[in-house]
Amino acid sequence: MKNRAPHPARAAAIRSIETVEAGDREGWLENFHAEAVLEDPVGVSPMDPEGKGHHGIDAIAAFWDNFIGTGNVRFHIRESFACGNECANVGTITTRSAEGAVGRCELVMVYKVDAEGKVLSLRAFWEVDEMMADFF
Repeated sequence: MKNRAPHPARAAAIRSIETVEAGDREGWLENFHAEAVLEDPVGVSPMDPEGKGHHGIDAIAAFWDNFIGTGNVRFHIRESFACGNECANVGTITTRSAEGAVGRCELVMVYKVDAEGKVLSLRAFWEVDEMMADFF
């Protein structure tokens, strides 16, 4: 990521990325507001069949257990744009499953934080078909 000015939403995004890459479930969950909403990806997907997002810490924890925690995730963020209480990051995500399969796709992640820097919402825009094409 380009060297950008400090910003609360960018700091939350960096914490999110670092804790995911470290496999730190509890650290990742601590980054979220108790009533946060996670949409990853936005809309209907195998990860969210109703397309309504994952609401609250319990649902976000289940998302970790079912998707993030099942493999090894790496991010390469090329651009970061912060304004207001939000930050949009543009980059590539690479996931390696426990079986060794690798998936990669481009994405935009938008973080919105509260006054304390806790994530109120995380909306990830990426194409499931692009990621799945690499796995199969």
